[in-house]
Amino acid sequence: MPRILQFSDPHLLADPQGLCRGLPPREALLHGLRQALKQLEAPVDLLLISGDLCQDESWGGYVRLREVLEGLDLLDQLPVALIPGNHDHPQLLRAALGRHCALAPEVLRLGSWRLLLLSSHRTGAVAGWISEPQRRWILQQLNQLSAPTLVALHHPPLPIGSAALDPIALEQADQLLEPLLRCAHVKGLVFGHVHQHWFGALPRPQGGEPLPLWGCPSSLVAFEAVQPCPLGQPDWPGARVLELSDAGAISTTLLRWSPLASA
Repeated sequence: MPRILQFSDPHLLADPQGLCRGLPPREALLHGLRQALKQLEAPVDLLLISGDLCQDESWGGYVRLREVLEGLDLLDQLPVALIPGNHDHPQLLRAALGRHCALAPEVLRLGSWRLLLLSSHRTGAVAGWISEPQRRWILQQLNQLSAPTLVALHHPPLPIGSAALDPIALEQADQLLEPLLRCAHVKGLVFGHVHQHWFGALPRPQGGEPLPLWGCPSSLVAFEAVQPCPLGQPDWPGARVLELSDAGAISTTLLRWSPLASA
């Protein structure tokens, strides 16, 4: 049963002492990873960080990410997958971490499962976008699927009920969701961007089990929650563990930890 630890939205900066939203993002990510690893009930097979890795979209920001991962020996102990968000520079990300991590767009094998990593980054835009070449690549991958698959991207592909966030979700989302909903092998979808726990499900046109979708909290700071936090701590940073069963089902565990003090 593959297990994924999902982090999201660390918003790192080139300056290791720099602040984002009044907090030191490097220390917040390091603190969060330590806290999450302590809370794990069993080892995980992959660390996924789903976007907005680098707030200032700098080479130094991605070096900070590499330093954090190396400092915890995660690059030696665990496969790491990274997805660019709107606060990212995909070319610098690939130059800094492409030899160490899997980068979207990519398909990863996790036991009997596949993880489909998508990039919704669009240069100069806050809202998400799936380019036409990537859309064709997605359709090709879906046509070849014969294993249960989890899809991961940065932007939510549907409104979550937030007046502040919904206008900057994924544009032309229907063009992504329609083939995903038709593909019976796609068993779930996870995203970042929203800085909070969120869960929803979409019906499939052919009937059967709906497609579940999960939003992930940020390791830096929480946004105003639109759904109750199952752990009763909507303002705390957090992460998510995803367990992928051999039967094709996904179960999740929300993780939270007390935040660092604001500067």
